[in-house]
Amino acid sequence: MGKVLILYHSATGNTQKMAALVSEGAVSIPGIEVRVRDVDSATADDVHWCDGLAVGSPTNMGILSWKMKRFWDEVMAEHWMKVDGKIACAFSSSGGWGGGSELACQSILTVLMNFGFLTFGVTDYAAKLTTLHYGAVAAREPRTPDIQAACRKLGQRLGEWVSFYVDHCADQHPLRKSESRMGAN
Repeated sequence: MGKVLILYHSATGNTQKMAALVSEGAVSIPGIEVRVRDVDSATADDVHWCDGLAVGSPTNMGILSWKMKRFWDEVMAEHWMKVDGKIACAFSSSGGWGGGSELACQSILTVLMNFGFLTFGVTDYAAKLTTLHYGAVAAREPRTPDIQAACRKLGQRLGEWVSFYVDHCADQHPLRKSESRMGAN
């Protein structure tokens, strides 16, 4: 059974709402167990426990929040090289569009890559004009159906990759799933 950790920091509650939606997407994949942790209560054991990790942070001047950075600098520093090879992705909420959410996702991914996580983006559209190449992003609360779908899609894709690579469920590979959907049309 693949294990997914949704690790987030939320200053206003918006990133926490995104974390809940990412969790919904991950549990939609059969056999995936999900744990959701606020950065203030998370431990290194939570990160060791998981096979896949979604990290969410409010956008803080175009990068991840200081609390999330502190978690990786202080809590996880002695665990560097011990979590290598886990699968990871990012999500972020900002005060408005153009607030730097995609940059914040890239800064999260950079931290994760430095710890040896295998990071990914999602090429699928979550809605007609909604992509999540660097991760799921929202301006404030994820209130629109498009943004909610993007958050769920990110969690779903993380669950699929964990199911494929960790649990060896070939039918969960996203490209194979897309091909079978296309062949059904």
